[in-house]
Parts: sequence; structure tokens; C-alpha cells
Amino acid sequence: MIDQIETVMKENEIKMLKDCRVTVRYNKEEIKQLNRLFKATTCSKLSEYIRKISLHKPVTIHYRNKTADEFLSEMILLKNELHGIANNFNQAVHKMHTMDTISELKSWAILNESLKNNFLKKTDEIKEKLNTIHQLWSQK
Repeated sequence: MIDQIETVMKENEIKMLKDCRVTVRYNKEEIKQLNRLFKATTCSKLSEYIRKISLHKPVTIHYRNKTADEFLSEMILLKNELHGIANNFNQAVHKMHTMDTISELKSWAILNESLKNNFLKKTDEIKEKLNTIHQLWSQK
């Protein structure tokens, strides 16, 4: 019987059973704050976070680089715009290849001048953003 108990205890050391319960009550503001703090960690469950905090165990917190986040969101927007412009350009070039006469080509070139200008404007915007970010990060 004692051998069986020791075996069970050894198994429980590997996987600690949580059979004791502690009830804590929070008001709405406190639970909002607790959830906000919990969401900033790598803990997968709120109970895990509370257990670590209450037992003074280390909690890994996600740190966000605000400038990198802003840069990434702006670059995603620019990437999407460039994708749309590139798609329009591909369609325009495809249409150009189907034209038979010089007059059709001339009118095509005039109509697509704005597409070219839009593309050049976006590439300049990207260069400016990259230069700004480079200057910010090279100062650190």
C-alpha cells in the first residue's frame, strides 16, 4: 500500500494536481485591470497568471516597440496600395499589347499617365517613410 502511495506521489510531482481552491472577488474595474495585465503576458489562462503572481513566480510580459508597430501598419497600407497600383499597371500593359494602331497607343499613353504619376508618388512616399524610420532607429 505504501509503495502505491509513493508511486502516485511521484506521478503527482510530475503533474501537480490542483485540488485546492481559493476564491477571490474583484469589482469591475479591478477585473478590467487584471485582464489588461494578463493579456500583456505569455500566460495562456488567467488562472495561470494569477497563480504565478500570487506565488511570486516570474511572468513573461510582451513588450511592444511602438515605433516598429506604427512603421509596420504604415508599410502594410502602402504595400496594399502598391499592390493595387501594380495590378492596374499590369492590366493597362496587357491592354496596350492588344492595340493595333498608333492612335490607340497614343490615347492609351495619355490615359495611363495618371497611373504612372500615382505609382511614382507612392514610391516616393515609401522612400520618405523608410528614411524617417532609418533616422529614428540609427539615433538609438
